[in-house]
Amino acid sequence: MSTPDLTGKTLLITGANSGIGLIAAKALARMGGEIVMICRSPDKGAAALAEVKAAAGHDRVRLVRCDLSSLASVRAAGAELAALPRIDVLLNNAGAYNAERRTTADGLELTFGANHIGPFLLTQLLLERLKATGASRVINVASAAHLGGKLVWDDLGYERRGYQALRAYCDSKLMNILFTRALARRLEGSGVVTHSLHPGAVATNFAVNDTGAFAFLARIGSIFLLSPEQGAATSIALCSEPAVGEKNGLYWSSRRPAWCGPQARDDEAAERLWALSEELVGRL
Repeated sequence: MSTPDLTGKTLLITGANSGIGLIAAKALARMGGEIVMICRSPDKGAAALAEVKAAAGHDRVRLVRCDLSSLASVRAAGAELAALPRIDVLLNNAGAYNAERRTTADGLELTFGANHIGPFLLTQLLLERLKATGASRVINVASAAHLGGKLVWDDLGYERRGYQALRAYCDSKLMNILFTRALARRLEGSGVVTHSLHPGAVATNFAVNDTGAFAFLARIGSIFLLSPEQGAATSIALCSEPAVGEKNGLYWSSRRPAWCGPQARDDEAAERLWALSEELVGRL
């Protein structure tokens, strides 16, 4: 299979300073793409920016700061990014696992806010530029962890229930797929397609700074996991391969359309989540 040529295309990647986001940024830059790395930490982002430029052999790489847990930060980044001449791909890659319940500056539970609401708002802010570009894509990194998700609609932020870190993470990955399904219906005929994906169980620094059983297992189990390069393969393919643009609204794993759980194929739940998310970003 020949390597796609992304010359002249602009690709935005959240969480591009580490893990599979950084690997994807390097690979897509080497294909000739102009890469916009969307990162929370200016220092980590600057170091990763230099890495991507060195790997790509060109300077068509830039950094935009955005903290997805802050709607003010997302809106500021969205305004800057929407002014780009074109956006061919938005890769919503960033995701976090939080061992303890914390809240964002907007009062949302952090996993819900950073893993779903932030990417939801950023995507909305960039849709017109994506549509104007044409033949563009929104790619959402979800996970097979969605199989453990169950949305409790009157307590998505674990305010009344006892906080369960793994369950909150699984819920957020389920939301990523439901968001993709609802978005796909709205994009039909627009020239923009969207897909979600499971990257595989990847050995990155994900959760290593947290405490608790999940973080412990993530560290111990890392010897059995995919390399970041293997884990990034599906993201890279969905961002670059021409045939992907001929499909819409699918869930992928190992670079192929894949099965997802029944709760992730619930279109009524997808629409309910969309309406709730719109309401939240509208009033926060």
